[in-house]
Amino acid sequence: MPLTRELLIGGKHVPAASGRTTEDINPYTGEVYATVAAAGPQDVTRAVDAADAAFPEWAALAPFARRAIFLKAADLLDARGEQVAEIMAHEAGGTRPWAYFNVALAANILREAAAAITAPRGEVLSAQEAGTLGLAVREPLGVVAAFAPWNAPVILGVRAVAAPLAAGNTVVVKPSEDAPIACALLIADVLREAGLPDGVLNVVTNAPQDAAEIAEVLIADPRVRAVNFTGSTGVGRIIGTHAATHLKPAVLELGGKNAVIVLDDADVDYAVDAVTFSVFMNSGQICMSCDRILVHEALAEEFTRKFTAKVASLRAGDPAHPHTVVGPLVAASAARRVAALVKDAVARGATVLTGGGEPEGAVHPPTVLTDVPKDADLYYAEAFGPVCVIEAFADDDTAVAVANDTDNGLTCGIITENATHGLAVGRRVRTGIVHINDQSVADEPHAPFGGVKASGYGRFGGRWGIEAFSNTRWVTIATQQAHYPF
Repeated sequence: MPLTRELLIGGKHVPAASGRTTEDINPYTGEVYATVAAAGPQDVTRAVDAADAAFPEWAALAPFARRAIFLKAADLLDARGEQVAEIMAHEAGGTRPWAYFNVALAANILREAAAAITAPRGEVLSAQEAGTLGLAVREPLGVVAAFAPWNAPVILGVRAVAAPLAAGNTVVVKPSEDAPIACALLIADVLREAGLPDGVLNVVTNAPQDAAEIAEVLIADPRVRAVNFTGSTGVGRIIGTHAATHLKPAVLELGGKNAVIVLDDADVDYAVDAVTFSVFMNSGQICMSCDRILVHEALAEEFTRKFTAKVASLRAGDPAHPHTVVGPLVAASAARRVAALVKDAVARGATVLTGGGEPEGAVHPPTVLTDVPKDADLYYAEAFGPVCVIEAFADDDTAVAVANDTDNGLTCGIITENATHGLAVGRRVRTGIVHINDQSVADEPHAPFGGVKASGYGRFGGRWGIEAFSNTRWVTIATQQAHYPF
């Protein structure tokens, strides 16, 4: 029997005003996992009404009281590993290790947000006028519109709301249609159980065909004062345009075309292990996943042989199987899209070293290619699946040029036993994140996370997340009466 979930507005579970619902499909079995409410514009307005009404009291709540809610929520989430594993497997095809990683990191995001609530915020300024005290203080914005994606649903769902709430804002979150429970309703359940007041966090689920209208209505509401979105660059451009039209700040964390560079002084066995994780964790459906492996020509033959053998041994299929590494993609259509990229590359001269072929439903085999030409779609397109390309390079200049030959700029890994060499190369790669002697996939709740170029702008994480969802206000206090010229 499929689960049934309604909208969360003002602390109450309510159906859509129209009574419409939409289906949440298990990508591996194709069966209906859940039925959720399909909101319309009227429901968006109701959710913003609730968030706006709850804002003054939430913003005024004592910091230690707010912090206690976040810390309790973190502990509650930590205890829900089994539940999250089941939900993520059914909604997005996530494997058990990936689900438990989501729980652990998301709980720590909540703890970092709790710490930020009581951290010092603001500065004492020197003043031009005698007897005047100047202050720069951080204040919440109001209602924040948050868009949470399906691929790391608990991590990114928590990230979408944690910093805005910690800064004293209220939130209306629109989760992905592919994982509405894991990336919003579950998180709201946990926070409400921890004591979050009614109306502070509201969840609006929708049918896929209504996504564009729901987003536009939400961002256009004058009471919404900031936006955050994690997802594809294409949709991010639309969200960013809506936000700019209404003069609202936005944090956009978008797609990547990430490289891992294996320098000539790298440990090959370590590089193979690191890159395999980077490419195939969560079936390559991570914004930080490695699409391009750039290997120094001195190591290319050994690396390619060992890496291809390891990839060929990876188990693909049922996410519930304990040994599955590469589970299904989020939908059969996603697997067909990845297969089309591979087919196009081969037609234009690329060589498949392992994998390839047609997917089985939503499962695409782990695939490694080489000799992919620039006119192949895969050369510049984000794969967002269990596919990667190996390319050899002769020197650092070439490696940097190839790594930068993309509109995106999210993350990069540089494998080397010489940190000085790695740092020199890393400083030339145009990304928001770079990891020396590590691969491209990493996230820590206190670190500034985000990209450059078409990978978006703004930063989640740590104090940067708090700053993104608060205003700096100049306040002066005159300790003596001023004198005026007239």
